[in-house]
Amino acid sequence: MGWMGRYAMINFIKGRYALRVMVDLDEHQAQEYIPLKKIAKRQQISKKYLESTLKVLVEHKLLAGLRGRGVPPDPGA
Repeated sequence: MGWMGRYAMINFIKGRYALRVMVDLDEHQAQEYIPLKKIAKRQQISKKYLESTLKVLVEHKLLAGLRGRGVPPDPGA
């Protein structure tokens, strides 16, 4: 598999994890803030890998992200 095939595979896997996270959030929507650590544990996905996946969802405004321990992002930033 060449570098383009590897790149496509990585994007496919991230997309699959992103979908799993969106479904997980929908299933647990009664909670206001769901820590990344809990999602990672429920979905059995590395927290570090999930951070990079969720970053893309937040950048595309599919999720609202919080920083630190539930601190909303600074609107002026």
